[in-house]
Amino acid sequence: MNENNCVFCKIISGEFSSTTVYEDENFKAIFDISPASKGHTLVLAKNHVENIFEMDEVIATNALIVIKKIATAIKEVLNCDGINIVQNNGEAAGQSVNHLHFHIIPRYTDDHVMTPWKNGSYEDGEAASLANQIKANL
Repeated sequence: MNENNCVFCKIISGEFSSTTVYEDENFKAIFDISPASKGHTLVLAKNHVENIFEMDEVIATNALIVIKKIATAIKEVLNCDGINIVQNNGEAAGQSVNHLHFHIIPRYTDDHVMTPWKNGSYEDGEAASLANQIKANL
């Protein structure tokens, strides 16, 4: 499936150029053109789906295998101290391209690449109540 105005679909089809790190029948991994750090890679689903909620379960399983393979190679080549794997769903969550993709971001001690979120908390009983509501919808 291809969405005509999707920049990632155009990259996957070869209409737009990119630096490819990995490709198979389901995924194409490319360097981000505005990397958070050198080696920042995007893993793109080849079939156009907007987000994880539309993702086929078989593709979801394969995604983690591909991400692990690429992250391991990045860590070995760049000798980074860690890796962030980020996947955003919806504008409020930071998704700027409505095509399922994962970020693999090499990290180094004190690199200040990402600002951590402010830690919150639960009121008494709130976590258990919320967990029960989520379990009921699985």
